[in-house]
Amino acid sequence: MASRELRNQLVQLHELILLERQYAKSFSMENLLATSQEKEALLQQLESVSEAGPEIRDLAETVKRENRRNAYLFWSTLKFVRESISFFNRQVTQTSYGAGGTLISQGNRGMVLAGRV
Repeated sequence: MASRELRNQLVQLHELILLERQYAKSFSMENLLATSQEKEALLQQLESVSEAGPEIRDLAETVKRENRRNAYLFWSTLKFVRESISFFNRQVTQTSYGAGGTLISQGNRGMVLAGRV
């Protein structure tokens, strides 16, 4: 009986991970947040699969692989957003030269994040 419940939990977790990826791709942030919270709650209830049969361990491995795909998607998206913000911040920063010929950056950093652009 416990084996069946564990399998059902893993199937549900797999479905949540796939939904999470779809919501991330479509920028559906409300659904992504709700799915992530549901996934986190399910993970806290999940039992160990180390003593489970080979079918359940294979399913757990699939879940692990899909979750890593999502993690890579989120990591690469975050990296892209950080690089974009950095690029735009460099574009709005005014540079000038001081009396001694040294480069002086004006204090306009963070305009994109502050919503002043």
